[in-house]
Amino acid sequence: MSRVEGRAGRLVIGIGNPSRGDDAVGPLAIERLEALNLPDVELLTDFQLQVEYLLDMEGREKVIFIDASLTGDGQFAYSPVITLEDHSFTSHALSPSALLAAYARHFGRPPPPSFVLAIRAYEFELGAGLSVAANNNMEAALRFLIGQLTVGLAAQP
Repeated sequence: MSRVEGRAGRLVIGIGNPSRGDDAVGPLAIERLEALNLPDVELLTDFQLQVEYLLDMEGREKVIFIDASLTGDGQFAYSPVITLEDHSFTSHALSPSALLAAYARHFGRPPPPSFVLAIRAYEFELGAGLSVAANNNMEAALRFLIGQLTVGLAAQP
C-alpha cells in the first residue's frame, strides 16, 4: 500500500499555541471538528508548520490551514494560498505559502489546492484564555468551514 492509499481526501491543519490566548483558535477549531467525525477529512494540529507536513499533503484533494490572524475587517477570512518561497522558508517554522513551495520542489508537481482560514484574534499573552471576541469569530469561521467540508455529502448514498 502506498503512503497515500486509504488517506482522507481533505486535510485540515490547525496552527497555534493553546497557552497563548487567542493563538489557540487553530487547535480549538480542530477539537470542535474532531467531535463531528466528518467523512473524508483528516485533522492535524501543531504549534507551527514544519517542512514534514508536505508529506501529509501528498495525494490530498484540498488542504486547509486554520490560524489566528491579527488583521482583518471581518471575523475571519478564507483565501487560497499562493505557492511562494518567503522569508519563513529558511526558518524552523514555515508559512503555508513556503510549505506549498517546498511541496512543489520536493514532489516536482504543484501542491493540492490549499486555503487559509484566518480567524481574527486579539490577545496573545502567555497563559491567557481565549477572548470572547476570538471565540465568537472562531464559531462563525467553523460554521463556514463545516459548510465547505460537508458540501455534497447529503447527495451521497
